[in-house]
Amino acid sequence: MIKIRRRLTEDEKFMRAAIKEAEKAGAIGEVPIGCVIVKDGKIIARGYNKRKKEGNTLSHAEIKAIDKACKKTGDWRLEGCSMYVTLEPCPMCAGALVQARIDRVYIGCMNPKAGCAGSVLDMFSVEGFNHQVECVKGILGDECSEMLKNFFKDLRKRLKEEKKASEI
Repeated sequence: MIKIRRRLTEDEKFMRAAIKEAEKAGAIGEVPIGCVIVKDGKIIARGYNKRKKEGNTLSHAEIKAIDKACKKTGDWRLEGCSMYVTLEPCPMCAGALVQARIDRVYIGCMNPKAGCAGSVLDMFSVEGFNHQVECVKGILGDECSEMLKNFFKDLRKRLKEEKKASEI
């Protein structure tokens, strides 16, 4: 039987790179969220969650990647850049994307509890801000969502086992 493989779109290719970053976070016990920043068709920065590891609220994937991209470009403005992120950004990260003047954000899956690209708020389209971020949703969304569901399912199972072991 011949297996036909579909060629990945450019958006899928970059989201796959973001998923690899998310897997790094998951491997160290962090919520598996990852992102990449792209300029002129090339990845210029990568980031993944490190809040627990660094003991820092600011250590979200998006903030880490924005910091690296600013250092790489030598500018706080990231005009001409796009971000691919596995989970809809929180208020802090959405605000940072607006402030950094990122042109476009591609989101894997939505975050109904804290997302600020339309789930809870839509910070990317606020007309009062001096910059709006174009948003594309659902790039490899099922895969991104499944990764998060599996992480939290495993976490709940592990916590239940630890609780049971401590009761003995």
